[in-house]
Amino acid sequence: MAVDYLRLSLTDRCNLNCIYCTPMEKEGFLAHDQLLRHEEIARAAAAFVRAGVTKIRLTGGEPLVKKNIVGLVKMLRAIPGLRELALTTNGLLLPELAVPLREAGLSRLNISLDTLNEDNFKRITGSAGLSKVLDGIAAALAAGYEDTKLNMVVMKRVNDAEVPAFARLSLDRPLTVRFIEFYPANARSARLGDALYTTAETKRLIEDSVGALRELPPEPGGGPARVCALAGAAGKIGFISGRSSYFCGACNRVRMDCTGKVYPCLYSPATHDLKDLLRGGASDDALADYLKKIFLVKSKYRKDSGTAGHVEMSSLGG
Repeated sequence: MAVDYLRLSLTDRCNLNCIYCTPMEKEGFLAHDQLLRHEEIARAAAAFVRAGVTKIRLTGGEPLVKKNIVGLVKMLRAIPGLRELALTTNGLLLPELAVPLREAGLSRLNISLDTLNEDNFKRITGSAGLSKVLDGIAAALAAGYEDTKLNMVVMKRVNDAEVPAFARLSLDRPLTVRFIEFYPANARSARLGDALYTTAETKRLIEDSVGALRELPPEPGGGPARVCALAGAAGKIGFISGRSSYFCGACNRVRMDCTGKVYPCLYSPATHDLKDLLRGGASDDALADYLKKIFLVKSKYRKDSGTAGHVEMSSLGG
């Protein structure tokens, strides 16, 4: 499958400390000179587009803590040939930024939220702030994005009982509520043990508690999510089954972390680096040619290939 989707991490910093993501043991954030500057991010993104990418999703860490994120979005939106610019956020800063980001050219938003209970929010994220996230969701819907998705990582014994409440959010709001299977990507998340709550279990709980699900046709560029809807709902429900169902063969994405390292696959080693090329004066053509070669070897990596290691999601992005 052709690579046309880049997940671009802007920073390893985050204003939350989630139990499956940023490790508490982390000894500090990356130094400023290790991170790509705005101009370098924009030039790298332009090279990806020249190599065939048409969609970019900004991730982190938390991308909204990046200094002058609105200005960076404007720079990226101006890249010729880029059709879609999206962003994934924890939503804490959206009440203030939803409208400026939309005006700067951001097309779509994914908001990560794993609980609707304030006490559980503190347990999962290490912080208060649920009300700010809920305000951020409302601000995003009011700002008129082309699509707003709400991502819930379902974890057994942590938040699985809240699945029906999340499903009901799609009834009267034009949200796509997506249920994501838990994957222990690093040592910290592995301590949660067997927290996997499968898509089959999630679907069964929704249908038993809320109502029957009707499967919808796949959306162009919709990625690995299988999309359904409840009867009469304003929104949709999606399921991402990274552990109970492989979708490697249909993957069209690559990742670049906030230091310029390129990962053909979430499970591939960090053997490709754009930062030295960017800071060494490489031409635009040289950057694009380098990326095209990376795209060619993407298919050799799979989550079961033996190349998978502990993934630092706070700098690579989800």
